[in-house]
Amino acid sequence: MKFEYEPGRIYVSDPTGDLLAEVTFPRSGSITDINHTYVHSSLRGQGVADKLLSAAVSQIRSDGLKARATCTYAIKWFEEHPEQSDLLVVPE
Repeated sequence: MKFEYEPGRIYVSDPTGDLLAEVTFPRSGSITDINHTYVHSSLRGQGVADKLLSAAVSQIRSDGLKARATCTYAIKWFEEHPEQSDLLVVPE
């Protein structure tokens, strides 16, 4: 599965262009908001969402940004990957 990259979005589509999976993380200043994760039912249970979040974290890090997780999956993902929690903005 080959992910496509856009600013603030990583996704995969089928050959007809239909969306199969995506994570969105729009940027506001030096902070991104991981606000949406979607995986089509045909791909669920295969670790696609985990791979999307890992790719998003890598992209955010390489851009020198911090992140806020507002998507329920992203919140859970960071709880399961505490080694990545340094990327998160500390709430005030």
